[in-house]
Amino acid sequence: MKMKYKKKSIPPLSLIEKFSNEKIFLVIISTIFIFSALFYNQPQVAMWIGFLTAAYATVSNDSIQSLGTFIESNKHRKWYTLWLYIGIIFLVTISISWFTLNGDVTYGRLINAEEVSKYPHPENFSFFMLMAPLVLLILTRLRMPVSTTFLMLSVFSSSSSGITSMITKSLSGYVIAFVFSVLIWFFGYNYIRRKFKGRKVHPSWMVAQWIVSGILWSVWVMQDGANVAVFLPRRLDGFQFVIFGLVIFLGLGVLFYLRGDRIQKVVSEKSRVSDVRAATLIDFSYALILIYKLFISTVPMSTTWVFLGLIGGREIAINLARLKKGKKHKNKALKMIAKDFSFAFIGLIISVALAATVNPAIKNDVLSFLGLN
Repeated sequence: MKMKYKKKSIPPLSLIEKFSNEKIFLVIISTIFIFSALFYNQPQVAMWIGFLTAAYATVSNDSIQSLGTFIESNKHRKWYTLWLYIGIIFLVTISISWFTLNGDVTYGRLINAEEVSKYPHPENFSFFMLMAPLVLLILTRLRMPVSTTFLMLSVFSSSSSGITSMITKSLSGYVIAFVFSVLIWFFGYNYIRRKFKGRKVHPSWMVAQWIVSGILWSVWVMQDGANVAVFLPRRLDGFQFVIFGLVIFLGLGVLFYLRGDRIQKVVSEKSRVSDVRAATLIDFSYALILIYKLFISTVPMSTTWVFLGLIGGREIAINLARLKKGKKHKNKALKMIAKDFSFAFIGLIISVALAATVNPAIKNDVLSFLGLN
């Protein structure tokens, strides 16, 4: 007589086990918090603490939009091959800005030719300025695709107009991306599905994806490099430029080694993003919108919102165009879009709250808007 054994179910992780798994991250967060509290009133030290935290937090959070599809569709390749390709493009992009704009690595996002900026470099840092990248690091760990532009630049804004101009440009970017994506994937779904049906992919698609991803990454750096450089002087000398480039270059290496880390799930859960052909179309659409927005004005913009609009529009279009009946897939798509957008909105609320804490003028504007002043 055979004995029947019950399969042991794996119990969920206890709070202590979860804490143990996160202990390295908690040590890093605690260390940054302590150093921020100790040195925020020493400008030369504080700016480097803020920069180092912002460098990894910004790139790792925004990796889902600029590098997420590239990482997902190249999982079979060595991480250092991807890193060197993207890293070299980054160094070339910031070098062009640094040489042509007299030390500015942000393509005019933080300072114009008349040396005027809505996000001036402070003579003295506040503790809450250093908390902005730390909060971003924590939100990234929680897999929340928040806007690094709002979170990083809001605390440096000299007035509420700097924040409202960012929000306006970002919202229009979201709408344009959403509509553009819906039109492409809804009306082109049947054609794309037929062409992408086979698993065998022509080598030219891989070449196209690497070219498109490289262009997208370069344009992203032009738009969002300001989110990291905001802690440093608006024009960098040679030493500062070398540190700026080297830190982010090495940070990209860590990111590729971790394969995008936890927040990569925001991309991997979407429909067939690992297909190099779909990834190329997404990146190409995204690059076109960023290039369009890049040349309209030098006002910083949340590229996260544009990306979420692009991905959200694609999910909606695919599920509407599918011949399958039923609401299961459509409801799933709507839930994903709602979740992503709610996380982005939470990031905006946190950004404004931090900015109001740092800047009394913004605080008064916020209170007046809420009817509390």
